[in-house]
Amino acid sequence: MNVIKACLVLGIASLFMTNVDAAKERRSLQAETVYDITKYGAKGDGTTDDAMSLIQAWRAGCDATGSSRILVPAGKKFMMGEVVLTGPCKAAKPLVLDIQGTLDANPDPSSYSNNMWILIEHVDGIKIAGGGTINAHGQKVWKYANDDNHMPVSFTFQSSSNGDISNLNLVDAMGFHSKMIDSDKIKITNLKITAPGDSPNTDGIHLSNATNINITDTVIGTGDDCISIGTGSTNVYISKLKCGPGHGLSVGSLGKRPDELSVGKITFINCTVTGTTNGCRIKSYHKSPVLTASNIIYQDIIMDNVKNPIIIDQHYDSKTKPEQSSVKISDVHFRNIKGTTISKIPILLNCSSKFPCDNIELANIDLKPVPPLTAADLSSACVSATNMKFSGTVNPAGPTACTKN
Repeated sequence: MNVIKACLVLGIASLFMTNVDAAKERRSLQAETVYDITKYGAKGDGTTDDAMSLIQAWRAGCDATGSSRILVPAGKKFMMGEVVLTGPCKAAKPLVLDIQGTLDANPDPSSYSNNMWILIEHVDGIKIAGGGTINAHGQKVWKYANDDNHMPVSFTFQSSSNGDISNLNLVDAMGFHSKMIDSDKIKITNLKITAPGDSPNTDGIHLSNATNINITDTVIGTGDDCISIGTGSTNVYISKLKCGPGHGLSVGSLGKRPDELSVGKITFINCTVTGTTNGCRIKSYHKSPVLTASNIIYQDIIMDNVKNPIIIDQHYDSKTKPEQSSVKISDVHFRNIKGTTISKIPILLNCSSKFPCDNIELANIDLKPVPPLTAADLSSACVSATNMKFSGTVNPAGPTACTKN
C-alpha cells in the first residue's frame, strides 16, 4: 500500500513538473515583438534627426507586456541628437535594445541639454547588443573641451540594474564614451571603444556609485582612462581587458567633490596595457573629503611600453589645492605584473602625508626598460606609505623604506 501511495505521489509530482516545464516552454516560444525604429519614422539617411523615432519605438516596447526588442536595423546610419530612454518598463525581461546599424551624433551642440547623448535610466533587466556602432564624431568639438566645458557622454546607463551590455562599438566620443551611474549588477562584454590618443577626456568606461560590475573581453583605446572607477563604486571585477592608447586602468580620480563616497573590492585581472601613460593607477585629489579606497587588486597584468606601470598618485591636481589628500588608500595588491616601461621610475607610490597608504603589496613584479633606457636606469620611489609587503621577484627593487613628508 505504501508503495502504491509513493508511486501516486511521484506520478503527480512528475505530472506537475511536466506541466510547469511545458508552460515555461510555451512562454519561451512566444514570439517577441520587434519595434523597428524605421516603422516609427526613422529615415537612416544620415541627415534627418531620428532621435524621436528611437524614443517612440522604445516607449512602445518598454510599455508592452510581452517580450520586446527595439531594433536599430543594419545597413543604415541614423543621425540623432539627445536620446532619453526611461523606465520602469512592463516588458518581459530582458528588454532587448538591438543596435545593428550605426548611430551618428547630431553635430549641433545645442542638441544636448544635459551633457549626455544617449541616456538609459530606471530600467531593470535590459540587454543591449547587436554589433552596431555608436559614433559621436567628437573630433568636431574636442577643441572646445576643458575642465569647465564638459562635452556630452556618448552612452550613460543610470539608476538601472541587471543590465547586459555586449557586442557594440563606441567611437570618437565628444566626452566620455560611457558612464555607469547609480547602477547595480551590470555585465559588460565584448565592447570595442576607440578614439585617438590625443582626444581630451574621452574615458572608455567610467563608474560612479556602481556596484556589482563585471567587465570582460573588451578593447579600449582612448585619450584618457581606459577604465575610471569613481565615487561609491564597489564589487567591480575587470578581466581580459586590452587597454591602449590612454591613461590606463584607474581607480579615481577620488576626492574632487565634498560628497564623494568610499570605493573598494575592485579587481583588475588578466589585462594587457599597451602604449599608455599609466598602467595600474590609483589617484586622488588634494583637499579631499575623508574617504577610503581599499581592497584593490591588480593581478596578471602585461605592460607594453607603458610610462608609469604602477603608480599611486595622491597629489593629483595639487597646484590649485595645496592641502594633502584625505583619501585613505589601503590593502592594495600589485601581483604578477610584467612587461616593458619607458619610465626611469616604473614603480611610484606617492601617497598622502595626512593619510599615508597602508598595506601595499608588490609581488612578482618584472618591468624591463625600453631602449635607450637600461636596467641600471630603473628605480622605484615611495613617499608616505606604511606596512609595505614584498614577495617573489620585484624588479626594479621595491622601496624598502618609505619617507613621510
